[in-house]
Amino acid sequence: MDLLPVFDILLKSYGQRYWWPAETAFEMMVGAILTQNTAWTNVEKAIAGFGDRLYPEYVAEADSAELAEIIRSTGYFNQKVIKLKALTAWFAGYDYDVEQARQVDGETLRRELLSVRGVGPETADSILLYALDKPFFIIDTYTRRILYRLGYDIPKSYDELRLMIESRIPQDIYLYQEFHALIVEHAKRHCKKKPVCSECPLEKRCRKRIE
Repeated sequence: MDLLPVFDILLKSYGQRYWWPAETAFEMMVGAILTQNTAWTNVEKAIAGFGDRLYPEYVAEADSAELAEIIRSTGYFNQKVIKLKALTAWFAGYDYDVEQARQVDGETLRRELLSVRGVGPETADSILLYALDKPFFIIDTYTRRILYRLGYDIPKSYDELRLMIESRIPQDIYLYQEFHALIVEHAKRHCKKKPVCSECPLEKRCRKRIE
C-alpha cells in the first residue's frame, strides 16, 4: 500500500485544504460531534448560532433545550446535546485546558475519548488529530471508498485499516491532517457514490472497483 504518491497527487491537484476550520480546540471538538450524520454546511450554521458562547463552561451549564435549539440544523439534536455535554464533562477533567490534555499520551486519550458517550473511533481520532495534535489517521466512508477503488485490500475493522495506513506513511501531524482533508475533497469532487471519472487526478492509478 504505497500511499504517499496518492497524497502527492491529491495535494498537487487540490492544494492545501486548511482543515479542520475552527478558532479553538474546543470548537473543533464540538464540530466533531455535530458533523455526525450531517453535512458540514449544517454544522457551520450551528457553530454560528453559538455566537460568542462556544466555550466549555457554557455548554456544561446551558439548559439542554437551549443547546438543542442552537444545534437544530445538524439533526439528531437532542442526542447530540447529550453527547456534547458528555464530551465537555470529559474535557473538564483537564480543567478545559487543551495544553494540559496534550501532555497525555495519545493512546490514553483515545481510550478516554472512546469511553465518552457518543464518541466512536472516527470522532475520537478526529479530535485527537485536529484538536489534541496526536497522530491518529481518520478512517471514514470516503477513505474506504477511495482506497478500495484504487485496488487496495481493505480490512473490515476500523482499527485494522487505521493501523495499516499508519504503518505505511510517516507519523506526521501535518501529513495526517492534510491527507484526510484531501481524501474528503476528492470524494466530493470525483469519487462520489456514482463516480465522476472524467479529469479525475487518480484515474491512471485507479482499478475502478465500483459497486
